Amino acid sequence: MSRRRWFAAAAAATVTTVLTGVALTPDAHAANPIITNIYTADPAPLVVGNTLYIYAGRDEAAAGNNNFVMREWRVLSSTDAATWTDNGVRANIGTFGWAGADAWAGEVEPRNGRYYWYTSINGNGPGWMDIGVAVGDSPLGPFTDAKGGPLISDSTANSSGLNIDPTVFVDDDGQAYIYWGGYWGARAARLKPNMIELDGPVVTPAGLTNYWEAPWMFKRNGLYYMMYAANDTSGCVTSSSYACQRYATATNPMGPWTHRGIVLGQVSSTTNHAGIVQFNGQWYIVYHNANAPGGGNFRRSVAVDRLSFNADGTIQQVVQTTTGPPPNPGGGNPTTPPPTNPGQPPAGTNLAPSATRSTSYVSTWESLAAINNGGVPANSQDRSNLAYGNWPQQGTQWIEYQWPSARTVNRTAAYWFDDNQGIDLPASCQVQYWNGSAYVNVPNQSGCPVAGNAYNVTTFSSVSTTRLRLSITSKTGLSTGVLEWMAFQA
Repeated sequence: MSRRRWFAAAAAATVTTVLTGVALTPDAHAANPIITNIYTADPAPLVVGNTLYIYAGRDEAAAGNNNFVMREWRVLSSTDAATWTDNGVRANIGTFGWAGADAWAGEVEPRNGRYYWYTSINGNGPGWMDIGVAVGDSPLGPFTDAKGGPLISDSTANSSGLNIDPTVFVDDDGQAYIYWGGYWGARAARLKPNMIELDGPVVTPAGLTNYWEAPWMFKRNGLYYMMYAANDTSGCVTSSSYACQRYATATNPMGPWTHRGIVLGQVSSTTNHAGIVQFNGQWYIVYHNANAPGGGNFRRSVAVDRLSFNADGTIQQVVQTTTGPPPNPGGGNPTTPPPTNPGQPPAGTNLAPSATRSTSYVSTWESLAAINNGGVPANSQDRSNLAYGNWPQQGTQWIEYQWPSARTVNRTAAYWFDDNQGIDLPASCQVQYWNGSAYVNVPNQSGCPVAGNAYNVTTFSSVSTTRLRLSITSKTGLSTGVLEWMAFQA
């Protein structure tokens, strides 16, 4: 799952070297759209070290021009998902000597220390759109044509009616896959280890309900997710001229897929193209809309918002904002030693010490008492005030507070335990409350961060309840733990 994984500190050092002497556009403060001095579209995120990159095409159509004018791709970057730098043009039509026009959607996938940029481009020959591949030695390039011709074209057996919007995914076993296609024509194939040749036949994925274009593939907790643009009016959009982002899941990267719902509703532009990534413990969706000054259907701009999962792995529909996400600098590169001064607990009236605690499972050598005994951890490896852990259990476990009468709560803070062995930081979490008959997700949750060496604060609309639960999902093959879980009075 290399698009989602952290890369070595050496990669980050390489990026620093490449940036030296490059004139960058000044940082843009947190807001949506994230860049407004130019129009950007079809974003694809990638995390390398402590940096989140977005690869995007540039809309250059003049006001009133009702057609796409796209000749280059740019790279945006951030170290906190809120303040962004435009690193300029990193590839364009001229990168591909065989291309004629149309620098449409692309995505970068790392492999073996190199970065492969898969693009949608007009081959200026038989047919219309092709998929090409450029390659570079850093996330910012320089990028050169990796193949000297299209990877996929109309001459490819069983290709899509419109060969656009490639998404590439490298699984944990090293097998790479590519998915693409427009005009309701989703396609998939394996890639050879060299990343520039198909490895076997092109297949038509089954189960992608109402697929239109713009697939995005990722993996979480052993489950494969496929997000894609749909333009049906069955709860998706008000007019088929627009699109939403639906998603499906599968237990095999080639499917069959099971439709799960809508990730992102209709946006202000007719096209809707998005990507999902985890960065500094928080999941994000990047997409485009027409909200920048002077924007429109052919003058689009990239936006970023937080994305959350339910305890069962389903995705909560994204709330589109004009403010963008708050800064999330995280803990830096995971190879960095944990800080020795992580700060004091968040301020407020903590209701946890007065609650009766319970859990789905606790290891015999750990202690459930740790979660509300008032300890102040020095870091995520601190055992001095006891530690709760659920090794060897995997998947989703929970801890819970119960009060004799209703309490009004609107914020929690979790300090995760990581023993550098079988217990690790979670993959995700979800705060839930008892509504009198069942546990349900708290309303308007801000996200459930999973960073180490810190109090991970989750806010939500106030709830009055006698029980509060923290549902915790582990990374594959690992268990989870908690040093302290605070619940604050509204």
